Amino acid sequence: MIIAVFGGSAPRPGQPAYEEALQLGRLIAQSGHSVLTGGYMGTMEAVSKGAREAGGAVIGATCVEIENFRPASPNPYLTEEWRFHSLADRLYALCSRCDAAVALPGGPGTLAEIAYLWNHILIRAIKEKPLVLCGSGWQRVITAFIDEFGAYVPEHDRRLLRFAENPTGALNAVMQWQATAN
Repeated sequence: MIIAVFGGSAPRPGQPAYEEALQLGRLIAQSGHSVLTGGYMGTMEAVSKGAREAGGAVIGATCVEIENFRPASPNPYLTEEWRFHSLADRLYALCSRCDAAVALPGGPGTLAEIAYLWNHILIRAIKEKPLVLCGSGWQRVITAFIDEFGAYVPEHDRRLLRFAENPTGALNAVMQWQATAN
C-alpha cells in the first residue's frame, strides 16, 4: 500500500510531534508499505526520514506554488518526487493516489487535507479508503464539529473516519480496515 501521511510543517527534530511522525514513518516502512507525504519539512520530513531509515520507499508530492510562497526544498529522504505546479493538483494526487491516509496534528493545511479526502470519498470521486486521524486533538475537533453540525453529517459519513491515539494505533487501524475491505 501507499500510505499518505498529513501533518504540520512546524515540528522540528527533537520535538514530540516530530518524533511521533518519525515513529510512524518507521512503522509504515517496517510493515512493507510506502509513504507518501507533501515532501517538505516538519511532519513530512520526519515521516520520510523514519521510513527511509527503515528501508522504505518515500514519495514526496511537491509543488511550485508552495515553493513560491516560502523558501522550501524537498526533504532529502525522498526516494521519488511527484512534482506539481498547483497546490490543488498536489492535494488531489496526495488523496487519490494513496491507498490509505493518516493525519497527524497540524494546522489549516492538514485540516484541508482531511476535509478534502473525506469529502471526495463521500461523493465517490475517489475510492473508499481508510482515513485515520491520529491524536486526541483531531477526535476533539471532529466531535465538536459533529456536535455543532451533526445534522449535516449522517452516521454513514462519520464511519469513514477512524481515530487513533498514537502511530501504532494509526497503523493498526489502517491494517484492520484493509483486512475487512478484502
